[in-house]
Amino acid sequence: MSIIKDNFMLKGKTAKKLYREVKDLPIIDYHCHLSPKMIAENYQFKNAYDLFLGGDHYKWRQMRTAGIDEEFITGKADDKEKFFAFASIMPYLLGNPLYHWTHLELKRYFNIDKTLCKENAEEIWNKCNELLALPEYSAQGLIKRSNVEIICTTDDPLDTLEYHEKLCNFSTKILPTFRPDKIVNIDKDTFMPYLESANIKSFEEVENFIKEKIAFFHAHGCRLSDHALEYVPFSTSDAKSAFDKKLSGQELSQNEADGYKTYVLKLCANEYVKLNWTMQLHIGALRNNNSKMYKVLGADTGFDSINDLCIAEKLSAFLDYLNASDCLPKTILYVLNPKDNYVIATMLGNFQQGPTAGKIQFGSGWWFNDQRDGMEEQMKALSNLGMLSKFVGMLTDSRSFVSYPRHEYFRRILCNLVGKWVDEGEYDKDMKVLTEIVRDIFYFNAKKYFGF
Repeated sequence: MSIIKDNFMLKGKTAKKLYREVKDLPIIDYHCHLSPKMIAENYQFKNAYDLFLGGDHYKWRQMRTAGIDEEFITGKADDKEKFFAFASIMPYLLGNPLYHWTHLELKRYFNIDKTLCKENAEEIWNKCNELLALPEYSAQGLIKRSNVEIICTTDDPLDTLEYHEKLCNFSTKILPTFRPDKIVNIDKDTFMPYLESANIKSFEEVENFIKEKIAFFHAHGCRLSDHALEYVPFSTSDAKSAFDKKLSGQELSQNEADGYKTYVLKLCANEYVKLNWTMQLHIGALRNNNSKMYKVLGADTGFDSINDLCIAEKLSAFLDYLNASDCLPKTILYVLNPKDNYVIATMLGNFQQGPTAGKIQFGSGWWFNDQRDGMEEQMKALSNLGMLSKFVGMLTDSRSFVSYPRHEYFRRILCNLVGKWVDEGEYDKDMKVLTEIVRDIFYFNAKKYFGF
């Protein structure tokens, strides 16, 4: 039998009671990587591999660790063989969140109450495939089954947003998120090809491009941006000089590149403030570490890890630079390295400003921290040094259409953490206030904060 029971991860009476009060709230998934094209075209999944493992580098990574040959992960083996290979490692994922996530997915979408393993892989494969042939198991059908009210996808400025337009009458709001990394990262190989794609030939055209695209995204319902920062760039060196030097084919120093990045990020932030957008900064991923596999499979295939750079000084300088110019928008700071939890939790208080509650947010446990310990440590740091009650809560950051039980996972973890504090006498057992706080974190804080 599966471990997914009514009181899964809920240890005390208060936790169980709290969870019952809030478990059915709708989901606001304000940051994910779902494909708008797949949603708009109402993609019908071919089989259980296509749904559970297609593009899911979390799972690919553990299959490699278990010794599965790449042929059965991203190679030419057929989908059934790949699914069976994944099933064979499941009993050995002791302590790994994939064990929980996978069984939540099987239970919530397919009512499968068994622990996946090689012995029952055939049975589970057949049952999933039978249901996946039904219209209600399409991309849109799975979203409806997941009780999702709003989804914010992640989109390049050059995106036409045609699929978002096609989804304007869908029951779940599918909104774009502005992700301008390719026009920011002047030191990447992708920069010059991107300028060519955008028909940008001068520094002034960079400014016009960004302003025009932000206005275009805003007209399509966008209310958030997202920036992936390997490190926090901050320099006041001349951005135009760096741009012109890059166009002439010369190498830039890090200070020159950072001067350009800082300028463009500030330009973006100034527009965000005007439109009441939220800026998300994802800090600290060390990407594409395996150069051999990067050449074969490309990015986002399971070869990224946590960086250990120091971030406090430049992050402070960058936020202060924006704040001093009155162009610091509502901002969510995510860090991949848990060593930075207290850096971020204390940084928030430097730049909070009414009337927005929690204007600067500590983002939910991200990527490698998207598990019980990572979530709890993020929330403990926030509660110790700030206000957990103003937290905007969980997001999936996922490419999977069955990742929404991770919101359930988060809700159970938070209810258990809060319930533990209450049961141990560290907080008054006022169920009205407790329920209000937890409901706000799960739904209402996000709805108010983002202005949806």
